[in-house]
Amino acid sequence: MCRVVVTGMGVISPVGNDLDTFWDNLKNGVCGIGKIKRFDASNLKVSLDAEVKDFNPKEYYDSMQEIRKSDLFMQYAMAAAKQAVTQSRILEDGIDSERFGVYIGSGIGGINSTIREQDKLREKGPDMVSPFFVPMMISNMAAGAISIKFGAKGPTLPVVTACATSTNTIGEAYRAIKHGYADAIITGGSEASINELAMAGFINCQALNLAENPDEGSLPFDKRRGGFVMGEGAGILILEEYKHAKARGANILAEVIGYGNTADAYHITAPDPEGSGAIRAIKSVVKEGAIDENSEIYINAHGTGTHLNDAMETKAIKAVFGKRAYDIHISSTKSMTGHMMGATGAVEAIASVLALKDGIIPPTINYKEKDEECDLDYTANKAVCAEIEYAISTSLGFGGHNACIAFKRYEA
Repeated sequence: MCRVVVTGMGVISPVGNDLDTFWDNLKNGVCGIGKIKRFDASNLKVSLDAEVKDFNPKEYYDSMQEIRKSDLFMQYAMAAAKQAVTQSRILEDGIDSERFGVYIGSGIGGINSTIREQDKLREKGPDMVSPFFVPMMISNMAAGAISIKFGAKGPTLPVVTACATSTNTIGEAYRAIKHGYADAIITGGSEASINELAMAGFINCQALNLAENPDEGSLPFDKRRGGFVMGEGAGILILEEYKHAKARGANILAEVIGYGNTADAYHITAPDPEGSGAIRAIKSVVKEGAIDENSEIYINAHGTGTHLNDAMETKAIKAVFGKRAYDIHISSTKSMTGHMMGATGAVEAIASVLALKDGIIPPTINYKEKDEECDLDYTANKAVCAEIEYAISTSLGFGGHNACIAFKRYEA
C-alpha cells in the first residue's frame, strides 16, 4: 500500500487567518475567545464566542459575484484551500486532474444562508428567495466549489459527522490515497454557524459555557469547566502519495500513518462515559501506525471543556496507554480557538503537524484547578519544547462519532 504525506496546509481561525499567525498565537497562548459581536446576543444566556477576525473574502475570490453566491462556510473553506494549494505547489508542478480529489466537510453547512432566505420568504414572499439558496445551504458545496476552482476531478465528497467531520475527511482521504484511488486530495473542514439560532439550540441542550469572562470561557480538563465556546473557521490540508510528492520535489511536512473511525452507539449528544468508542479509535491508529509507545507522543485532545467529554477522554487515553499515559504530552487548543465544530478536527490536525515539525507542544490555557478525573499532563498554560515523533488528534461528535488521525514526524 502507498504511503501518504502532508504537503500543504491552510487555516482560517479565531487566532489567525494564515499558518504563521495561527501557529504563533497557539504557541504563545493567545485566546481567540471574546464577547459576541456578530449579532445582538442580549436575549441569549451566553455572551462569548470565538469569531474569525478581519476576514476578507475578496483576497480569495475573483469577483463579488462569486462571493455573493457563497455562504460564509464556503468562503472560509476556499480561503484555507487556496493557502494549502499555494504552499504545496501541487498545481505548479503538475498533477493528473482525474487523480486529484477533494474531501471537505461541514457539520452544519450554510445555516446563515438558510436563516437569511427564510427571513426573505416570511417578509417578502417566495419569489424573493435567492436562486443560489440551495447551493449555498447544502454541506457538500465547499467541496464542490473547491473541486471546480482547482480542476480536481478525482474522488470528491463531503463528510458530515458533527464535531468529528474534518478528522473523518482527512482519514477517508488518507485511505483513498493509501489504497491507490488518488494521487492527492484537498481535505479538511469548514464551519460558520455563529448566529442566534444555532447558539440558542446549543444553549438549550446545555452544551455551551455561560461564563462572561473570556478567560473562563473554554476550560478543557479544568475542574471549573462548564461547556464549550462556539468557534468558526476552516482548516485544509493537502494529502499526497509519498512517491508522487518526492518525484515533484514537494516539501513534506509530516506523514499520515493511521486513522480510526468508530461509533459509541450510545446517545445522540452524550459520549459513552466509559469511552469505548474513543478507546477503539485511538487503539486503531496506534496499531495501524505501529506507534512506539515509548517514543515521545503528543495528543491534541478533543478537549471541549464539557464535564463528560474531558473525563471520558482522559479515561480513554489511560485505557490505551496505561501508565505511559502520564508521560504523554496532551493539550486542547480549543482553549484558544473555541470549538470550531466541523472545522475543528482539521484545524487541530494542522496544529498537530506543526507541533511535530517544530518540536513545540501548544498549551491548554487558563488551566487553574486540577480535577481528580482529569489527572494527565495537559500542558498547562505555557507551550513546552519536546522532540515528539508522533502526534495523534482526536475528534468526538454528537451522534457518537469518534475519529482519530495519527501523524509521524518526517525526516528526509
